[in-house]
Amino acid sequence: MSDQTKNQQSYAVQHSDEEWRAQLTPAEYHVLRQAGTEPAFRGEYTDTKTKGVYSCRACGAELFRSDTKFESHCGWPSFYSPLAGDTVEYIEDRSFGMKRVEVRCATCGSHLGHVFEGEGYDTPTDQRYCINSISLRLTPDEG
Repeated sequence: MSDQTKNQQSYAVQHSDEEWRAQLTPAEYHVLRQAGTEPAFRGEYTDTKTKGVYSCRACGAELFRSDTKFESHCGWPSFYSPLAGDTVEYIEDRSFGMKRVEVRCATCGSHLGHVFEGEGYDTPTDQRYCINSISLRLTPDEG
């Protein structure tokens, strides 16, 4: 995420770069604040089946429910829908010589991953929110 892009949007949760660096580990900071990507098949939530809510690791905003998580075998947790439409924001991403849609937390602007459409997965939305595990924190359902 460039500083110019970050400054164009006002978020409910805002911190200085120094505060984000103090709050997050270097790996978390790289993905959440610099739009990095964690290595495939190594994330904490890639294969988890635990029922619960996935929140933004940077600010705690609830983003996805486990009942929308599915096996895409892409190397990162995949969801077919966010918790609510306004919990995430979408930014056109033309890095790597292709057009993609970046997904960010709408509360703090942190990078989560990308969303892809029309890949043929048997999901209600035909969308795959490919999200970095390190961008998320899972709170298991009680009971």
